[in-house]
Amino acid sequence: MNMQTEIEAKLSHGLAPMHLHVVNESSQHNVPAGSESHFKVVVVSALFEGKMPIARHRMINALLAEELNGKIHALALHTYTEGEWQKTSGSAPMSPPCLGGSKA
Repeated sequence: MNMQTEIEAKLSHGLAPMHLHVVNESSQHNVPAGSESHFKVVVVSALFEGKMPIARHRMINALLAEELNGKIHALALHTYTEGEWQKTSGSAPMSPPCLGGSKA
């Protein structure tokens, strides 16, 4: 199972999302071809109701603790309740371009 599928499975099971979109953004960074180290997650879940963004991120970090302990280098999180998602017209922000880290 690749990393993207693993992330999708864990978040689907743990958050019962109404919407989940996981994007492998590794190719946009200074990593070898085929890397699975940089991901963007857009998730809409009723479990986020009444929770601040930091609490939502902690929920995801707990579900992905094993992956975040070395396999994943960067994880961009966009977390919404159903109402918040509707206000965005069903779109999340684009990730900024990679500046090359320490090589910039």
